Amino acid sequence: MVDQIEILFEDKDVIAVNKPEGLASIAENDIMIESLHSLLEKKYEQKLFIVHRLDKEVSGVILFAKNSETHKYLNDQFAERKVKKYYSALVHGIIKENDGMIKKPIREFGSGRMGIDDRKGKPSETKFHVVQRFSGYTLLELNPSTGRRHQLRVHLYSIGFPIVGDLRYGDKTIQEKYSRIMLHAKNLEFQLPDKKSVLIEAPHSKSFLELLKQIS
Repeated sequence: MVDQIEILFEDKDVIAVNKPEGLASIAENDIMIESLHSLLEKKYEQKLFIVHRLDKEVSGVILFAKNSETHKYLNDQFAERKVKKYYSALVHGIIKENDGMIKKPIREFGSGRMGIDDRKGKPSETKFHVVQRFSGYTLLELNPSTGRRHQLRVHLYSIGFPIVGDLRYGDKTIQEKYSRIMLHAKNLEFQLPDKKSVLIEAPHSKSFLELLKQIS
């Protein structure tokens, strides 16, 4: 499994990989099930520090630090919203606006499900840009400035455009017809400890492109 994981960027401080859908970023409740983090630690035979996460169902670029100093340096960038993140998402429905911003506060409602709560939710912002419209679907580029759990999935569901294949946020009887969730972390831009800016690009997986071809 680990040999099939695409390495997108690596130096003495960080490693960025293209996470496959269906593989957890870090260990879940059952520690016997391998995660991306555990697989990479075995491959590199060293401790790797978790900088951020992607949902298990989501594919795309994810970053790990190789030492504690870089870990703190990158965590600070995420906390200060200096890291630029871009995602591809295919949603149900036709979004008429070419560009827009979703600003809705998010909080957890139990059992890991997140939702909008204007009073108790944490501020959350997602910019979207329409890449292409199909019959009954819209392909979006998403740029979140905050990093709440399930933010993109919740925001799009809240405005009536759930992500295709998202079994948690959407009509399950419809969503289960699709082979995967159509959400992919395609770009990540950040600064290395030597102050050099790096833009990582993760190619869309075969499963993402095949499903996109089917609906188009």
